[in-house]
Amino acid sequence: MGDSSSESDQFLKEFHIPSYILVGDSEVETSSHFPACPVIVFINSKSGGQLGGDLLVTYRSLLNEHQVFDLGEEGPDKVLRKLYARIEKLKLSGDGFAAVIEKKLRLIVAGGDGTAGWLLGVVCDLKLPQPPPIATVPLGTGNNLPFSFGWGKKNPGTDSQSVKSFLDQVMKAKEMKIDSWHILMRMRAPKEGTCDPIAPLELPHSLHAVHRVSPTDSLNMEGYHTFRGGFWNYFSMGMDAQISYAFHSERKLHPEKFKNQLINQSTYAKLGCTQGWFCASLFHPASHNIAQLAKVKIMKRQGHWEDLHIPHSIRSIVCLNLPSFSGGLNPWGTPDKKKKRDRDLTPPYVDDGLLEVVGFRDAWHGLALLAPKGHGTRLAQAHRIRFEFHKGVIDHTYMRIDGEPWKQPLPLDDDTILVEISHLGQVKMLATHDCRSKSVHDPSTPTSYHGEEEDGNDEDSGEELEEQRKFGAADTFRIPDEVDITHLV
Repeated sequence: MGDSSSESDQFLKEFHIPSYILVGDSEVETSSHFPACPVIVFINSKSGGQLGGDLLVTYRSLLNEHQVFDLGEEGPDKVLRKLYARIEKLKLSGDGFAAVIEKKLRLIVAGGDGTAGWLLGVVCDLKLPQPPPIATVPLGTGNNLPFSFGWGKKNPGTDSQSVKSFLDQVMKAKEMKIDSWHILMRMRAPKEGTCDPIAPLELPHSLHAVHRVSPTDSLNMEGYHTFRGGFWNYFSMGMDAQISYAFHSERKLHPEKFKNQLINQSTYAKLGCTQGWFCASLFHPASHNIAQLAKVKIMKRQGHWEDLHIPHSIRSIVCLNLPSFSGGLNPWGTPDKKKKRDRDLTPPYVDDGLLEVVGFRDAWHGLALLAPKGHGTRLAQAHRIRFEFHKGVIDHTYMRIDGEPWKQPLPLDDDTILVEISHLGQVKMLATHDCRSKSVHDPSTPTSYHGEEEDGNDEDSGEELEEQRKFGAADTFRIPDEVDITHLV
C-alpha cells in the first residue's frame, strides 16, 4: 500500500506547481525536481450538473489548490494575466524554475464547448510569448471540442483514479494547431428598441470577450451597433440554432431539471420534435429558409467575393472548422476524388484556413449523418463568408457559436444587417494520438482520396432516412425512443 501511495505522489509531482509561482508575495521555494507537465486547471463548476463541482474538489485534493480555478468565481483572463505577470517577475529575478513552468505549462478546461471556447479566446487575446496548449474535459451536452481532439464526449469520472488517468493522457498528448475565426455583426442602431439578444440568454462568451467594439476601433461605424468575437468549431444559423436556443433557455430557467447528461440529450431531442425540426415543411415558414433569410457570399481566394447558391429547401447552415457537430457528427464527410476534382472540395483539415459550409433541410436530412460516410449538403469551402440580411424578412433569427445559442433581433429599417466571418489566426490544442481532427501539415494525413470513401449521398438526395435512426443519435437529430413518429405531424 505504501509503495502504491508513493508512486501516486511521484506521478502527481509531474503536474504540481508550487505556490510561490501562483500566489504573489509568497516565499520562494527551492526544488530539485522540475515537473514534466505543470498544469493550470479551469473548471466550470456549473457544467455537467453536480459533476463540475465534484471534479473541482478532486483536482484540488490532488494538486496545489492554487492551480485549480472555478470559472464561476474567477475568469481565465484575470487568472492568466496574474500568472504570467508573476512568472515574468520571477524570471527577471533569475528564477530558472519559473522559466521551466512557462515553457512546459499546459492548460486543462472542464466544461461545455462554450466554456472551452471562452478559454481559447482568452489565450488567443493575451498574445502570450509562449501560449500554452489546451486540453478539454467533456462536461457539456454536445462536447464537440473534446471529441474532435480525442478526449471523448461522455462526462468523465470525477474520482481520483479517473482524474489521474486524464492527467496521464494530458502528459502524453500531442500539440496540434487549429484555425481560429473572427466574427463581426454590424447592424444600424434602431430608432426604437434594442439590438441586444433577447432574454433569457445573452451573447456567447466568445462574443462577450469584446462585445461592442470601442469607438476607437477601426471596425466601428457611427450609427451602427457592431459586435465582434471569435470561434473555433462552428457558427450556425437557422433551425438547429432555434432548437439549441429552446434547450438552453429551458435549462437556464429550470437548472434543477438538467443534472444528467442522458436526460439533457433526451430533452434536447424532444424539443427538436416540438419545435418542428422533424416536420420543418409544416412548421417552419418558407421565410425562415436560409435563401429567403439572407444573401450569402464567400471568398475562396483573397479579395474576390462570389455569391453562394443556397437551395431553397435549406433551413440550417453550418460554417464548420472541426470535424464534430451536434455531439460528434461530421457534416462534411470525406469528398471523393470526383468531388475534389469537379467542385474543388477537400477533406476537413483544422488548420488549412478554410471553413466547411454545410446545409440541412430538416432533421430527417440530418439523420444521414448517423449512417457510415453520411454528410449534409456540401455548399462550399471558404476563407471568408458573409451573410447580408435585408429589410422586412423577419424581425429576429437564431444563431449559435460553439454550442452557445442566442435569439438575435434584426432591425426592420431599410438597411442591411451584416454578419461576416474571416480567418483570424491559430491556437494550440492538446490531442490524443487517435484524435479525429486532421492537420494539412501532418505527413500521415492522406491528401488524395479514392472513390471508396464517398457514400454516394449527393447534395440534394431525397432518400427516406428513417432507417438511419438505428445507427444511434446525436443531440440535434435524435428522435427519443418514446416518441411515436407517426404522431409527429
